[in-house]
Amino acid sequence: MEISKAQKIVDEWINSIGIRYYNELTNTAILTEEVGEVARLMARIYGEQSFKTKEAEASAPQDLAEEMADVLFVLICLANQTGVDLSEALVKSLEKKTKRDRDRHANNEKLKG
Repeated sequence: MEISKAQKIVDEWINSIGIRYYNELTNTAILTEEVGEVARLMARIYGEQSFKTKEAEASAPQDLAEEMADVLFVLICLANQTGVDLSEALVKSLEKKTKRDRDRHANNEKLKG
C-alpha cells in the first residue's frame, strides 16, 4: 500500500468508526505507549530479557507485527492531523540522509564485515 493511500484510509476510518481524531497531544502520548510496546517485545525477542510464559513467547512474532502496525497507525494519525504528507517527508528524509551519510557509513569500520 502506498503511504498516501494509507493516510487516506486512516483518515476515512477515523472519521467514520473512530468518530474523530484524539487531539495531537493525546496521540503523541499514545504513540509513545505503542513504541514502548514494540521495545518491550524487541527486548524479549532479540534482547536478553525473557518472556513470562511460553504462550507469550510463541505469539511474540505476531504480536510484534501488530505493535509495529499500531505505531504506524498512530504516526499516520499525527501526520494527518498536522498536515504532513508522509510520502513527501520520507523522500526528503532519504535525500537528506543520502547526502549527509553517504561517506559516513561507507567509512564506518563498525559496519564492515
